[in-house]
Amino acid sequence: MAFKVQACVKASVYSDLAEIAASNVDFQQLKNQSVLITGAGGFIGFYLTAALLLRNDLYGDNITVTALVRSREKAEKKFGELLKREDLTLCVQDVTQPIKAPRADFVIHAASQASNIQFETDPVGTISANLTGTANVLEFAKSSGARATLIVSSLKVYGVIYGEKDKISESDNGYIDFTSYKNCYAMGKRASETLAASYYNEYGLHVKLARPSYIYGASSLEDDRVWAQFIANVVRRENILLKSNGAAKRSFCYVTDTATALLYILLSGEDITPYNIAYEKSDVTIRGFAKKACEVFPERNMRLSFANPADEEEPQETASPLRQVPEVLDSGRLLALGWQPKVDLAEGIRRAVAVLEENN
Repeated sequence: MAFKVQACVKASVYSDLAEIAASNVDFQQLKNQSVLITGAGGFIGFYLTAALLLRNDLYGDNITVTALVRSREKAEKKFGELLKREDLTLCVQDVTQPIKAPRADFVIHAASQASNIQFETDPVGTISANLTGTANVLEFAKSSGARATLIVSSLKVYGVIYGEKDKISESDNGYIDFTSYKNCYAMGKRASETLAASYYNEYGLHVKLARPSYIYGASSLEDDRVWAQFIANVVRRENILLKSNGAAKRSFCYVTDTATALLYILLSGEDITPYNIAYEKSDVTIRGFAKKACEVFPERNMRLSFANPADEEEPQETASPLRQVPEVLDSGRLLALGWQPKVDLAEGIRRAVAVLEENN
């Protein structure tokens, strides 16, 4: 096939894509099938799209992919000559409008605004992508007779949980102030899961639910998310300055491991059964992520400092029923499916920097 993936992307990106394509996901289910991916121009959407195209190059899977994006210009910049492939169709529209795309055997709904700036400046657009957008995706899947539909939800559906436990499991359910616009993303994701369950119950639609932790990798140097800022600091060879003590602990998962997890859930997960996506080797505090970013590249002589000197001391955590449970996910249910994460935090940061430096 002309315009092979290896010839159209940088070597560091190809290495990531090859890892996804060679994973132990049950790709046989996708042979000779069609897949619609919403949010295909986004961070995780691009990796999923390109990895399926690479399966065609390496293994002759004959998967046809429809990439739904909002901006043709951004998609052309992101995919480049891959858009000239016969197995890739670009569908340019907003997901909040009825889906006008070729029918699909499998559907992955990954379209969503995920930036705090977007939550603040466009809460209506943020919640609409998860409310109206999910409804449109499920209607499309129903009319297509799709074999399976994956709704990419979020760890934010858990809200605030108090107690002495160290990890959040799929059965946990915390508090979210649903009258606050700041929760447009979290409440939108909760509602999308309920909508998916409703389509399963009323129409028998096969719908899978994924709850990723913080997905990290080579996003962009302008990304406002805190982990992306740390990686940008490394690329720019800048010291990292924390404006807090960075004590909040979170689950992080590198983009390739997240991509394989999503495919595992789509192809092997049970209907309307949420699956957490996290890699315990990357469960770390914000200050721990920043410290690791400095340590991975010792030759750059970067250091971590704090705006408030009092924050330099390592915070001590004490167990208490009034303590907020950290955003650390228990991924035991997903691991039981056979998913095998491979990229720990140090390796993930190293790869993200390599991709960004090769592309800039």
